[in-house]
Amino acid sequence: MFAGATADREDADYVVVGAPLDVSTSFQPGTRFGPDRVRQFARTFEDYDHRTDQSFSVLGVHDQGDVHAWDDTEEYLDYLRGTLTDVLWDDAVPLLVGGEHTVSVAGVRAVEPDVFVALDAHLDLRESYDGNPLSHSTVTRHALDIADEAYVVGARSGSDAEWARAREADVTVVEPSEAESWSPSLSGNVYLSVDVDAADPAFAPGTGTPEPGGLSSRTMRRLVRELAPAASAFDVVEVNDRDDGQAAVLGAKLLRDFVFAHADSG
Repeated sequence: MFAGATADREDADYVVVGAPLDVSTSFQPGTRFGPDRVRQFARTFEDYDHRTDQSFSVLGVHDQGDVHAWDDTEEYLDYLRGTLTDVLWDDAVPLLVGGEHTVSVAGVRAVEPDVFVALDAHLDLRESYDGNPLSHSTVTRHALDIADEAYVVGARSGSDAEWARAREADVTVVEPSEAESWSPSLSGNVYLSVDVDAADPAFAPGTGTPEPGGLSSRTMRRLVRELAPAASAFDVVEVNDRDDGQAAVLGAKLLRDFVFAHADSG
């Protein structure tokens, strides 16, 4: 169970759902261990948040456990979307913990946001990768099948075709050098996705495709807190077991930051 998640399912305002999909990881596999790693390293945190004067354990968080993954990605995403839709129908906020970034496609399909915001080292605007149209490298493109616009914050890697696609009007790229001072001002329903590789590998080496020159953990925490009030759902993805817990502890802290800021806003 995620530390501090004390609410019963029927009383929950926030529902943690693990999605340990690990099918298309390009370099370092292990995202199947992500949900359990995030839960494990969340145990180190104090219950109280001094910024919002709240305790996590009284904010109505329920951990529903994992949706067991299998290798038919389209079928799995369909099932996961149904699970997340049930959370929304119960007037709760889904907190999805991956797993590879592909699981965010299920979240976006459930929420149907106006705006997709990803903290990510990669543009994820490919039509396919190695012939796979449901690769973790295609997430932002799939999100734009539903959302009117996408913001990719921390992006520093992509193919020439992806950078060309990112220059179109419905995509905004906030590169790492700009992210520290970027203040989001968004309208409409937001889906917030955090690929932990948005962080510099010095902060989160335990991820599939690390990219130097990334965001600091401090910047990521600020952005999540500022984006949370506008968001209807949150995910943190691409944590694996290839470090000593740095990526998992950052992912866990960002999830808690989201809950504290979202609850405080409303």
